[in-house]
Amino acid sequence: MKTVYLVSLGCPKNLVDSEVMLAALEQDGYTVAETPEEASLLLVNTCGFIRPAVEEAIDEIFRLAAYKEDDPAKLLVVTGCMVQRYGPDLMAEMPEVDLFVGLDDFPRIDRLIRAISPEQRMVTNPGPAAYVMNSSVARRVSTPFFRSYLKITEGCDNHCAYCMIPSIRGRLRSREMVDLVAEAGLLQQSGVKELSLVAQDLTAYGNDLRSGFNLVNLLETLLASTTIPWFRLLYLYPSTVTDSLLQLMAAQPRILPYLDIPFQHVSDRVLHAMNRHYNQAVLDDLVRRIRRYIPDCAIRTTMLIGFPGETEEDVALLVEALKTWRLDHVGVFQYQDEEGSKAATYTQKIPDEEGAARYRWVMETQAEISAGLQQRFVGRVEPVLIEGISRESELLLEGRSRFQAPDIDGCVYITSGQVHPGDIVSVRITEAHTYDLVGEVVDGLENR
Repeated sequence: MKTVYLVSLGCPKNLVDSEVMLAALEQDGYTVAETPEEASLLLVNTCGFIRPAVEEAIDEIFRLAAYKEDDPAKLLVVTGCMVQRYGPDLMAEMPEVDLFVGLDDFPRIDRLIRAISPEQRMVTNPGPAAYVMNSSVARRVSTPFFRSYLKITEGCDNHCAYCMIPSIRGRLRSREMVDLVAEAGLLQQSGVKELSLVAQDLTAYGNDLRSGFNLVNLLETLLASTTIPWFRLLYLYPSTVTDSLLQLMAAQPRILPYLDIPFQHVSDRVLHAMNRHYNQAVLDDLVRRIRRYIPDCAIRTTMLIGFPGETEEDVALLVEALKTWRLDHVGVFQYQDEEGSKAATYTQKIPDEEGAARYRWVMETQAEISAGLQQRFVGRVEPVLIEGISRESELLLEGRSRFQAPDIDGCVYITSGQVHPGDIVSVRITEAHTYDLVGEVVDGLENR
């Protein structure tokens, strides 16, 4: 039997690529194995964005390589951003891997595996990737049937000083709107209730298209062409979030009141060094505009702490901004040099222990803010998308409100009610914790 065990690392955009590979392999006769022991093919889709992600991928590859010792007939195949970035070095350092596949060639993974040979262990084009998927490419959706991702662009043109994505994934490449509508229709037919639009920068959608279409046009068309009840927007660039987008969100409840907008910092000086094209005044105005148009909108952001040249005063500015803005979700990362990035050449590096102290300062500040914000939900009745039995206890159900993104934010633990995965139900919130909520189902289903 041909069986595949897949490990997909990194972001939702990478997960879509994994789903494309799964579909190609299934069409070639593979079935999905639940454990590495059961698999004839071990497949790792890697992330190469930051050093911890690369280290995680290498650990995973070596973990799976151990299964080949007991069964040398197993194939170990590695794909993804890390291969595109480090391909030749990986091939030299990892003789256990039977095949490395880059970002332009993964859609034909089935044919490449059939042609595997010791003489051809690497299939990748040097330099940035150029591939763009379309709706004719099969996907084997690996998320629960009621939610999925729609990748609307590839690559990025922002060239942040710390980031290697343009050199790995290439320049911005937007998919045609008619093609995205076709894929959304297919996902709707499969039962999707929540569709998350993903890209390195959603607000850049259409900048490279002759049609002139932009993100607002795409959302309007998706709303008109489907009946999917929830659309979520993940990863927008701060200085290009327009009033027209916020006005559309305010007018269309099917676009969830949730925005994931990586700020990365607050200090004008640090943002300039990062090559982020805005300053704190732009961020202050953005938060005000979001709250004006969508008062209850959940704002998620990320902050990069310990960037070269950052001072304690810069971090104090960031902490004060968080206290003023009171954002719902903040992910904090400690800076590390990325080989080949502009920031890696900067002097004035922050010692690891100092960066860690600043990281804790920001995290503790935000935890207190999040705990306070969560209390506003107690007593409210909120629509919740049911995920299924809780990961914490079989005695509880688990779901997510409009203000909680899958696999990123907290969840809603449900203590009573008869519901099924994929239902959108009304839940009265009875308790609030730092990141999670607790509630009970009230009569009536929002959408089943």
